[in-house]
Amino acid sequence: MTVAQRLFDATKAFEHPATLGVVVAIVLGLLTASILVRVLRHTKKISEQTYQEILARTRSWYVLVAAMIFPILLGAAWVCGFFLLLSLLCFREYSRATGLNASRTATTSVIVSILVTYFAVLDHWMALFTTSWALGICLIAVIALLPDHPRDYIRRTALAIVGFALFGVSLSHLAFLSNDTLFRPILLWILLCTELNDVFAYLSGKTLGRRKLLPNTSPNKTWGGAIGAVILTTLLTMAVGRVVFRGTPLEQMPHLLMLGLIISILGQCGDLVVSSIKRDLGIKDMATVIPGHGGLLDRFDSLLIVAPVLFHYLNYFKENGIGGDQPVRILTGG
Repeated sequence: MTVAQRLFDATKAFEHPATLGVVVAIVLGLLTASILVRVLRHTKKISEQTYQEILARTRSWYVLVAAMIFPILLGAAWVCGFFLLLSLLCFREYSRATGLNASRTATTSVIVSILVTYFAVLDHWMALFTTSWALGICLIAVIALLPDHPRDYIRRTALAIVGFALFGVSLSHLAFLSNDTLFRPILLWILLCTELNDVFAYLSGKTLGRRKLLPNTSPNKTWGGAIGAVILTTLLTMAVGRVVFRGTPLEQMPHLLMLGLIISILGQCGDLVVSSIKRDLGIKDMATVIPGHGGLLDRFDSLLIVAPVLFHYLNYFKENGIGGDQPVRILTGG
């Protein structure tokens, strides 16, 4: 696969069997959910209010799924653009909720740091990508000096660094996966398993949940829901991952098991991290841009901790690492 094909060519989007399989499964899942909720309403198994709430969430899922799947199918350049936009919008929600947006210098330094990180992603420049975290911290710490208000320095600098870490650095690891020839099936596999992990935790919690997990952080989460999600998500991750990584060392059972545990356990940790931020701020949702879901952070929080850990696991154990068989520094290499 040439660089141009990886970046822009959608003609071979379904070349890998896992890509088509996951897309079909997602579409069928959404259609099934739409039919099921209408059947439950018709048979009066759910109230009209519950029906309207579920319907709003389902409609939002159609938009979210399209927004995630189409960039992946269109090419790596679109993937970079999607995750860059997601990082900036998530940081915007965070900065508004925490009050960081009152400091132009702090928010500007984070945005510049995010842009540098994503430039390294698009350029396939691993050295700059792995260094951007340290460079970003230095930039944020120095730029925070410019208002000449030492009294508020620690708060705004700390908030800016956390924002950059969670929404710039973490999510950019998913974008960097687009430098690999298998980026389509890998990204679809991650998104499918991470989002269904939330569903499994909810369903398991409703049926098996008794003891609260972290009641002060997330009152609705239970040990039963968490354990049920770990089991179901790990099984799903292993089943789909075996197709995604067929013919590579990662199709071995120990790797698939570890990948499943990473996605499920750390996906729930990401959710809890954002829940803790919201509890600290005394708010229910980070925003209201997605009907039935809240903000983008309320929907994509599960990816925040999964993304960097999963990336480095794949980069270490995958043959040639992530994008090891592709040209590097495609913009700056001359």
